Amino acid sequence: MAARPSISIVGAGSLARVLAISLHNAGYRIDEIIVRARPASIRRAKVIAKNCSASVATIDSTKIRADILWFCISDDAITSVAKQIARRNDIDWCKKTVVHSSGALAASVLAPLAKRGASAVSAHPMNSFVPTSTLSMKNVPFALEGHARGIRAIEKIIRTLGASSHKITAKSKILYHVMGAFASPLYVSLIDLAVQVGKKAGVRDPLKVLAFMLRQTTENILQKGTAGSFSGPIRRSDVATLKKHFTALKAIPNARDSYKVLAKNALVRLPIRDKRAFKNLFNS
Repeated sequence: MAARPSISIVGAGSLARVLAISLHNAGYRIDEIIVRARPASIRRAKVIAKNCSASVATIDSTKIRADILWFCISDDAITSVAKQIARRNDIDWCKKTVVHSSGALAASVLAPLAKRGASAVSAHPMNSFVPTSTLSMKNVPFALEGHARGIRAIEKIIRTLGASSHKITAKSKILYHVMGAFASPLYVSLIDLAVQVGKKAGVRDPLKVLAFMLRQTTENILQKGTAGSFSGPIRRSDVATLKKHFTALKAIPNARDSYKVLAKNALVRLPIRDKRAFKNLFNS
């Protein structure tokens, strides 16, 4: 049986933490946690390194001994860091796989390293990562794109993590990322609006009141799809209630416009009893 590849992680944020420790727990050797020479970055890297038996290195001091270099840094930093690392002439880049986990960017942003001979891949985990995220990649779907040899190497790792993977084209990456944005950060923003509305209504703890409905709605969507889960006054064509909603939401910044945009989408995409009832509603 071939030995598992060693891996170094570039970055020390929430994703880097979950990925590094998940890989370590799955039996992969994490060689280095590589960060910029900033005190805060080094402190975070030391915490991650301690939990996965790795060493900490800066971009200038890294040994780059690992078979795989996995970038978990902000989108706007990937190419500049890749350029900096690609200056190293003591590395046989043809034996390396370099991978980044940006959802919006293609593997081509690692071009400085690909030109040196490395296999460049993008591998985006469709999940939300925050400082309190669970230390597991199990069941997380990864979208893969890039060099075929590198994809094969990353596919094996993903399977070992108990995750899944699918191929995506480079030109599709941005819409793929937008899909995730609607399902997580923009969803959080939507629920934040619901919380604001609840507070305006005098509800002491809106999230506590909404918790059961949020869980049930999510379960309904996963089991029945969006059309089968759609309910409420829009589905019933209760235009009188919607007009009351519009009036009440004038008191809350952004809420009325957001409500109208979502209602318009429902009118086009979701099952509604009588769409004719909504004529001229959105002009009010």
